[in-house]
Amino acid sequence: MRYMLIVGAATAATLISGAAFAQSSTVNGAAGGAVTGAIVGGPVGAAVGGVTGAIVGTVIDPPPQKVVTYVREAPAPQARVVVKEKVVIGQPLPQTVIVTPVPENPKYAYAIVNDERVIVEPSSRKVIQVIN
Repeated sequence: MRYMLIVGAATAATLISGAAFAQSSTVNGAAGGAVTGAIVGGPVGAAVGGVTGAIVGTVIDPPPQKVVTYVREAPAPQARVVVKEKVVIGQPLPQTVIVTPVPENPKYAYAIVNDERVIVEPSSRKVIQVIN
Protein backbone atom coordinates (compact mmCIF):
# COMPACT_ATOMS: atom_id res chain seq x y z
CA MET A 1 0.00 0.00 0.00
CA ARG A 2 2.80 2.40 0.91
CA TYR A 3 4.51 1.66 -2.42
CA MET A 4 1.34 2.57 -4.34
CA LEU A 5 1.07 5.88 -2.48
CA ILE A 6 4.67 6.76 -3.30
CA VAL A 7 4.24 5.76 -6.95
CA GLY A 8 0.98 7.71 -7.16
CA ALA A 9 2.55 10.82 -5.66
CA ALA A 10 5.56 10.59 -7.98
CA THR A 11 3.31 10.09 -10.99
CA ALA A 12 1.15 13.05 -10.01
CA ALA A 13 4.17 15.28 -9.58
CA THR A 14 5.53 14.24 -12.94
CA LEU A 15 2.26 14.69 -14.79
CA ILE A 16 1.45 18.09 -13.36
CA SER A 17 4.88 19.61 -13.86
CA GLY A 18 4.15 20.54 -17.47
CA ALA A 19 0.73 21.92 -16.64
CA ALA A 20 2.07 23.76 -13.61
CA PHE A 21 4.69 25.59 -15.71
CA ALA A 22 1.85 27.12 -17.69
CA GLN A 23 0.36 28.66 -14.55
CA SER A 24 1.02 32.33 -13.98
CA SER A 25 0.43 32.60 -10.25
CA THR A 26 0.81 30.67 -7.05
CA VAL A 27 -2.94 30.35 -6.53
CA ASN A 28 -3.56 29.00 -10.01
CA GLY A 29 -0.56 26.71 -9.70
CA ALA A 30 -1.77 25.28 -6.39
CA ALA A 31 -5.35 24.81 -7.60
CA GLY A 32 -4.33 23.24 -10.89
CA GLY A 33 -1.81 20.99 -9.17
CA ALA A 34 -4.32 19.85 -6.57
CA VAL A 35 -6.97 19.01 -9.18
CA THR A 36 -4.53 17.13 -11.39
CA GLY A 37 -3.04 15.35 -8.39
CA ALA A 38 -6.49 14.34 -7.13
CA ILE A 39 -7.40 12.83 -10.49
CA VAL A 40 -4.17 10.87 -10.73
CA GLY A 41 -3.40 9.98 -7.13
CA GLY A 42 -6.47 10.62 -5.02
CA PRO A 43 -6.19 12.60 -1.77
CA VAL A 44 -2.43 12.11 -1.45
CA GLY A 45 -2.00 13.18 -5.07
CA ALA A 46 -4.07 16.29 -4.40
CA ALA A 47 -1.80 17.28 -1.52
CA VAL A 48 1.39 16.63 -3.46
CA GLY A 49 0.01 18.28 -6.60
CA GLY A 50 -1.13 21.36 -4.69
CA VAL A 51 2.27 21.93 -3.11
CA THR A 52 4.17 21.25 -6.34
CA GLY A 53 1.82 23.49 -8.35
CA ALA A 54 2.19 26.32 -5.84
CA ILE A 55 5.97 26.17 -6.00
CA VAL A 56 6.16 25.97 -9.79
CA GLY A 57 3.34 28.50 -10.16
CA THR A 58 5.54 31.24 -8.71
CA VAL A 59 7.66 31.31 -11.87
CA ILE A 60 7.40 34.71 -13.53
CA ASP A 61 6.37 34.94 -17.16
CA PRO A 62 9.22 35.71 -19.54
CA PRO A 63 9.26 39.34 -20.67
CA PRO A 64 7.89 40.21 -24.11
CA GLN A 65 10.41 40.83 -26.90
CA LYS A 66 9.63 44.55 -26.77
CA VAL A 67 10.94 44.70 -23.17
CA VAL A 68 14.06 42.67 -24.05
CA THR A 69 14.79 45.00 -26.97
CA TYR A 70 14.32 48.08 -24.79
CA VAL A 71 16.67 46.78 -22.10
CA ARG A 72 19.26 45.73 -24.67
CA GLU A 73 19.26 49.19 -26.31
CA ALA A 74 18.63 51.43 -23.27
CA PRO A 75 21.46 53.70 -22.22
CA ALA A 76 23.47 52.35 -19.32
CA PRO A 77 22.67 53.94 -15.98
CA GLN A 78 25.41 56.06 -14.46
CA ALA A 79 26.02 53.63 -11.60
CA ARG A 80 27.16 50.21 -12.73
CA VAL A 81 27.29 47.71 -9.93
CA VAL A 82 29.68 44.85 -9.33
CA VAL A 83 28.57 42.22 -6.84
CA LYS A 84 30.31 39.12 -5.54
CA GLU A 85 27.19 37.00 -5.80
CA LYS A 86 26.41 35.33 -9.10
CA VAL A 87 23.32 36.69 -10.85
CA VAL A 88 20.84 33.81 -10.90
CA ILE A 89 17.44 33.68 -12.59
CA GLY A 90 14.73 33.42 -9.96
CA GLN A 91 16.88 34.92 -7.20
CA PRO A 92 16.57 38.55 -6.05
CA LEU A 93 19.28 41.11 -6.74
CA PRO A 94 21.09 42.55 -3.71
CA GLN A 95 19.62 45.77 -2.30
CA THR A 96 22.76 47.63 -3.40
CA VAL A 97 21.74 47.21 -7.05
CA ILE A 98 19.63 50.03 -8.44
CA VAL A 99 16.85 48.83 -10.72
CA THR A 100 15.42 51.09 -13.42
CA PRO A 101 11.77 50.63 -14.45
CA VAL A 102 10.94 49.89 -18.08
CA PRO A 103 8.87 52.98 -19.05
CA GLU A 104 6.24 51.31 -21.22
CA ASN A 105 5.87 48.19 -19.07
CA PRO A 106 6.00 48.77 -15.28
CA LYS A 107 5.80 45.01 -14.69
CA TYR A 108 9.54 44.89 -15.50
CA ALA A 109 12.70 46.74 -14.53
CA TYR A 110 16.34 46.31 -15.44
CA ALA A 111 19.82 46.77 -14.07
CA ILE A 112 23.39 46.31 -15.18
CA VAL A 113 25.19 43.99 -12.79
CA ASN A 114 28.73 42.74 -13.38
CA ASP A 115 28.48 44.17 -16.93
CA GLU A 116 25.38 42.07 -17.68
CA ARG A 117 21.97 43.51 -18.37
CA VAL A 118 19.28 41.78 -16.34
CA ILE A 119 15.51 42.07 -16.40
CA VAL A 120 13.88 41.90 -12.98
CA GLU A 121 10.47 41.99 -11.35
CA PRO A 122 10.50 45.38 -9.54
CA SER A 123 8.53 44.38 -6.44
CA SER A 124 10.57 41.30 -5.51
CA ARG A 125 13.79 42.23 -7.42
CA LYS A 126 13.85 38.64 -8.74
CA VAL A 127 15.89 38.15 -11.89
CA ILE A 128 13.70 37.10 -14.80
CA GLN A 129 16.22 37.11 -17.64
CA VAL A 130 19.90 37.80 -18.22
CA ILE A 131 20.60 39.42 -21.60
CA ASN A 132 23.83 38.40 -23.29
